[in-house]
Amino acid sequence: MKDFFYAIEDLFVNVLFAPYDALRALELENWFAANTVSWLFLITGFAAMLYWLNQLKMFNDNNEEDKSVSSHSFL
Repeated sequence: MKDFFYAIEDLFVNVLFAPYDALRALELENWFAANTVSWLFLITGFAAMLYWLNQLKMFNDNNEEDKSVSSHSFL
């Protein structure tokens, strides 16, 4: 049974966390290269936000949104 847990440890430490170890080593040499993935996520999120705002403006300009005021019955 102990070998099973050592196998799980070996899988995570030597295989699944290897990319993180490579990024940690790369960060000491070049900060920008190590953070490329983070910058790509930021750019993708910013582009998605701009697309979302453009779609909201398009629906607002076409008056497709129901803007009638309604509240809960208990108010």
